[in-house]
Amino acid sequence: MSTLAAAIAVVAPNRAAAWAFAGLLAICALALTAPLVAPYGPADQDLLQRLEGPSAAHWFGTDNYGRDILSRILWGARISLLVGLGATLVGMAVGGALGIWAGFKGGLVDLAVSRLIDVLLSFPSLILCLLIVSLVGPGVPELVAAIAVSLVPKFARVARSSAIAVSHREFVDACRTVGGSDLRIMAQHIAPNTIGELTVMASLWTANAVLIEASLSFLGLGVRPPTPTLGGMMLEGLNLLHDAPWLTLFPGLVILVMVLLLNLVGDRLRDAVDPRLREV
Repeated sequence: MSTLAAAIAVVAPNRAAAWAFAGLLAICALALTAPLVAPYGPADQDLLQRLEGPSAAHWFGTDNYGRDILSRILWGARISLLVGLGATLVGMAVGGALGIWAGFKGGLVDLAVSRLIDVLLSFPSLILCLLIVSLVGPGVPELVAAIAVSLVPKFARVARSSAIAVSHREFVDACRTVGGSDLRIMAQHIAPNTIGELTVMASLWTANAVLIEASLSFLGLGVRPPTPTLGGMMLEGLNLLHDAPWLTLFPGLVILVMVLLLNLVGDRLRDAVDPRLREV
């Protein structure tokens, strides 16, 4: 069964999660097809129609340069999803590998990785990302790397707990008995038994990654203009909040909806794989 089919099978019994999953797929489809569905280019200017409110020609209005807000939102959602998903995947890969290594090896390795996790977790995610981006500069790869660093300790802690539990199972002892190397045991036995829990947590932390990207863009540390970002659009409309509230309202609503849908789907996936929650 494919990953998409498995996710649908999990969320389908819950009506709220099913609608959230459908809405999330719709947002992803619109973002990916922005060059085809956007009514205007994200940088197209028409100074004669600057700061126009929502209308038939511009559903979400125009900004200070006459650019169509709806088109810029569609393109900005691409950045949010790209950064959010990219950072989550990188964080899951690096953090999962560290956690599995520490939980399986134990001893000094576990102690060193655990202390590294504690140090990284001592920084609030946004503060840590602000520090990294201010050092390396703005841009999509830089944002992905910065947010991934903030997610690594979270994935590492989850993977470490799962690895400790799995490393004492009978099939692991059997693999050691027949001469299996540590790398083989971790790759063939430990990792497959932790990937499910990491994937569920990734669905939740993707929402956090999207929110951090929007926050960094709002603070002026996101992707540089004229590339549209949802947080950057809110920043541009901040000084015109009373005269043109749609400049910040619509990008903010899109961020809200994306984060809400991701959390609803993530909560459902977590409930489905956690037997303790299924019994409640």
